[in-house]
Amino acid sequence: MDRLKPVETPAQLGYRWPAEWEPHEATWISWPHPEGISFPDSYDKVVPTLVAMARAITDSETLQINVRDAKEEAVIRSYFRGEFPDKARFFYVPTNEPWCRDHGPIFLTRPNDPKLAVVDWGYNAWGGKYPPFDADDEVPTKIAESLALPLWKPALILEGGSIEGNGAGTLLTSESCLLNPNRNPQYGKAEIEDFLKNYLNVQQILWLGDGIEGDDTDGHIDDLTRFVNRNTVLTVVETDKTDTNYEPLRENVERLKAMKLLDGSRLQVVELPMPRRIDREDLRLPASYANFYLTNQSVVLPVFSDPSDKLAIDILARSFPSRKIVPIDCRELIWGLGAFHCLTQQQPRP
Repeated sequence: MDRLKPVETPAQLGYRWPAEWEPHEATWISWPHPEGISFPDSYDKVVPTLVAMARAITDSETLQINVRDAKEEAVIRSYFRGEFPDKARFFYVPTNEPWCRDHGPIFLTRPNDPKLAVVDWGYNAWGGKYPPFDADDEVPTKIAESLALPLWKPALILEGGSIEGNGAGTLLTSESCLLNPNRNPQYGKAEIEDFLKNYLNVQQILWLGDGIEGDDTDGHIDDLTRFVNRNTVLTVVETDKTDTNYEPLRENVERLKAMKLLDGSRLQVVELPMPRRIDREDLRLPASYANFYLTNQSVVLPVFSDPSDKLAIDILARSFPSRKIVPIDCRELIWGLGAFHCLTQQQPRP
């Protein structure tokens, strides 16, 4: 009997995972549902923030919106009061919750290839915390099918918010998330690194420790540390030594300052403040300026009516001098325990 030919990985075929600041073809979001669990008793209060985010994205590029059906599309169009953006398109891809960064496709590019490819990691709603998640788990495959793109489905649970890449072979992540037994208890650190290298074509994985208090994702990197170019990161810090975030964020900064990139150069570290703690119904919310999203022409930045908002805006403006900074109040959105990066997933230009 002939043996089955082993499946070639994206890395073997020359695909790679571009950095977020590289040119986009579009941005994907999954619009939340009023009956969903992400915004209990506050969906109507979140809609203006979602509309502002959508307008900011369509100022730069096409916005692809996952909805259940034509009825839901019509309702969402009504939120824009007759001024629905020309660059927004709807796809009938059912979802459970809106966190497209985590359940959406990871798009890959390949030199001289006009067609993208998609990686569909397994998804279990951050360790099985929020069932049901069956519709979310199918989103990347449905998008790949609708765009007629090649697809890989690695046997690994992984959310997009848990990884951050520089587009040049280096990936940042956190031990508290990727090594958490509620994701992949059958795999050790080396095996998880092999998956990342084979399916994203990275050669170096840099590990941080713990995430911020209130982050129900077990420490996603997009609330902690973000690349702004190949060798520079922004990383959040807490200056109040009595705050529970002070020590884990201090330790992460120390790790970052000791890291070297593939060429042996030091990683450049720029500190980003944390806003004051926000509590709601006895729950600390994971407010972080690191959860910004890059469009082709802007930085969509969560702000919190906080004294540190201006400093965060200034730091982002210096980090991305060619992009417009678009600060949007996220005091209602953060009740869903996520912000703009959590809601979005970039589709790179081939």
